[in-house]
Amino acid sequence: MSAPDSATASPLSSGPPPSNQPLSRRRTFLADLTASFVVFLVAVPLCVGVAVASGVPAELGLVTGIVGGLVTGFLPGSSLQVSGPAAGLTVLVYQAVQQFGLSVLGVLVLATGLLQIVMGALRLGRWFRAISVSVVEGMLAGIGLVLIAGQLYSMAGLGAPSSSLAKLAGLPGLLLDVVRSGAALTSFALGLGTIAVLVLWKKAPQRLRVVPAPLVAVGLAIVAGALLGPSVAKVEVQGLLDSIQPPGPDDFARLAELGVIGTILAFTLIASAESLFSAAAVDRLHDGPRTRYNRELMAQGAGNAVCGVLGALPLTAVIVRSAANVQAGARTKASRVLHGFWLLLFAALVPAALGLIPVAALAGVLVHAGFKLIPFAEIRRLWREHRGEAIVLVATALAIVAVGMFEGVLAGLALSVIKTAWDTSRVHLEVVDDGSGPLVARLSGSATFLRLPKLLDQLEALPQDRPVEVDLSGLHHVDHACRTSLENWAARHSTENVEPVRFAHEPR
Repeated sequence: MSAPDSATASPLSSGPPPSNQPLSRRRTFLADLTASFVVFLVAVPLCVGVAVASGVPAELGLVTGIVGGLVTGFLPGSSLQVSGPAAGLTVLVYQAVQQFGLSVLGVLVLATGLLQIVMGALRLGRWFRAISVSVVEGMLAGIGLVLIAGQLYSMAGLGAPSSSLAKLAGLPGLLLDVVRSGAALTSFALGLGTIAVLVLWKKAPQRLRVVPAPLVAVGLAIVAGALLGPSVAKVEVQGLLDSIQPPGPDDFARLAELGVIGTILAFTLIASAESLFSAAAVDRLHDGPRTRYNRELMAQGAGNAVCGVLGALPLTAVIVRSAANVQAGARTKASRVLHGFWLLLFAALVPAALGLIPVAALAGVLVHAGFKLIPFAEIRRLWREHRGEAIVLVATALAIVAVGMFEGVLAGLALSVIKTAWDTSRVHLEVVDDGSGPLVARLSGSATFLRLPKLLDQLEALPQDRPVEVDLSGLHHVDHACRTSLENWAARHSTENVEPVRFAHEPR
């Protein structure tokens, strides 16, 4: 018997790799390299814009983007989603910086990262998938509303009120101030032009759309700002190293404050939920490896821990950059690591370029991002198909605007639990009368205190001169309050009849 030919050898053999394997690796690397550059171009204006809107030096946004690429991007979890500073945390970060100071931000972010690492190690990452989608979308919608309201003032170069409700209430006055002031009108028009480019760029020819819309919008704004002269406010530049401020011992001492603890919990909840929901969305965009949620949560935690040590912004997975990464043809996590490397080169070699960007243009980018956080189509669909979920979404968003981020999310979660309890607590009463024996009241479903008033009304409407047998076999669950009320009703009914009420069978 002759030896088998090498071309027909078993795939389990340990022979040399196929001749096309180096070519395949080269193509994969080139695809990741191209995608990384696209994501870098998308990330630069967003990183800077989120930092400016958060009330911190612009360079700190780049620092968080670098960490998101080089640290979180290198760790296992989700292979193609990209992490960095996100618009979803802008409002909360701004409030934290105003309340506690910039130096405490590092403590908040570091504690958030450590909490995420512990949660991932305890395998709690998958439980974030159990959070109602309506609550998460309501959270993002509330953030979007507050972000839009605040950034409209920045577009005009005017100061904004402190509270979210005051910002919304002051918008008519803002428009009057814009019309009356030439400088404010110029700045506002620059922001509107930035938004127009972002919206209309998708209609540009295909060969032009290889350049990301945020880069085009900000690039044109830089040109316009240069033509308009010093009347247009530009981003203030401090330098990458000067902007990094690690927290000190006095900052860590503030961990005993209740407000600081609440902010850390809010950071952790929102950053984790946004990252893991983004991972689920990115998984639907590609056919590669699925996200391992607990490892992804630990990777996000490691990135936030490093950002905290550097005094930078918190990071989350960002769906805009992640979608750009997938659409640009990324194959492995090398693309997101390389995007962090390009951000590092940009911050190190050309930091002065940030000083050319008009603040109004970055505000326009974030107003556009805020509108994209509001799921208008989803609200309409839910109102038609699942009205209760739509109410949870809208109520969560309004609570965030009216009260605050953390309180609004808790209110949304509580409302979602109440809605679920109401939906699952459905009990049906069927009365069977054969004309000779006792009335048979058959209960089915789940009998809880939420449906108790209606159930008691139906039972008390039964004839008082007939014996009754209550059949519980169709019930899946009877809570303590409902069982006690049934027994009390049976005792009252029995005093008025010769035969007492009998209970047949127990719940399944």
